[in-house]
Amino acid sequence: MRLCFLVEEHYRHDGMPIEVIRTLTSWGHRVDVVRPGGSLLDMTEAVRAGSHDAWVLKTVSGGPGLTLLEAAAEAGLTTVNDARAIRRVRDKALAAAIGRNHGLPVPPTYAAASPPLLLEIPESQYPLVVKPADGSAGRSVHLVPTPERLTALLPELAGEGMLIAQPYVANSGVDLKVYCVGGRLYATERSSPLHPEHTVRERRVPLPAEVAETVARVGAVYGLDLYGVDVLLGPDGPVVVDVNDFPSFRRVPDAAGQVARAVLELARRGPVTAAGAFSVPSPRPHPEPLVPPEHLGQIPVTAGENA
Repeated sequence: MRLCFLVEEHYRHDGMPIEVIRTLTSWGHRVDVVRPGGSLLDMTEAVRAGSHDAWVLKTVSGGPGLTLLEAAAEAGLTTVNDARAIRRVRDKALAAAIGRNHGLPVPPTYAAASPPLLLEIPESQYPLVVKPADGSAGRSVHLVPTPERLTALLPELAGEGMLIAQPYVANSGVDLKVYCVGGRLYATERSSPLHPEHTVRERRVPLPAEVAETVARVGAVYGLDLYGVDVLLGPDGPVVVDVNDFPSFRRVPDAAGQVARAVLELARRGPVTAAGAFSVPSPRPHPEPLVPPEHLGQIPVTAGENA
């Protein structure tokens, strides 16, 4: 197969997806690497129907790679994840609305185009968690206990673009991150950016059945195949506080091999042709043995070069 990876500058030397690219090329597949943030893109020529079996995006929020991926999808090409699914979760305000509308346990969410508008949120909703609608990797996430604290925070929030605010969900102070790859779910726990006083070593943990069911529903609702979900265990059960397309898959066993196999399977499946035509992943506790795909004898392009 011939694949095109769109890798933003932030992830140019990151283990994910570089190790996935190396794994695919070692299996004999051709991988072209495009750096959307470091290349002049000829949009009339960049996407050519039939030139690649699938396009794969690893990007920061707001990066130019999603535009190119959407162009590939419009040309009828396979994208990983589906370009529409990525757009659904990259905008956290949109993701919250979609999730609530489909019955996912997502907190009530306020959206504001400018920080002062957040002062209109009723005091009964405090404490609040405030963060950028296009944020990632815990950037600019704030636990705001009172309206007075929000007022003091307004200058720091200026320039962040669209903001969202959600009532804080009481929890243990430890975040649960669940990854889905190839229909398998893996759970890890880590320290919460909202509770620096609770320090835990990141590690894999057993996945509760109720959380597994919720995370599988997340994939079906948004249309994601490779994704991660941040879950809090609140007083009323699991709460979804963030969804990421193509996350780091840290602590997932043989992550590069599993992601590479999933990419190949999605490429063989072909493009999604109708909104909502997604399968619900079934959580399975253990990965299958690594079986390299057929070797096609193609010459790989070195990771980090332009296609």
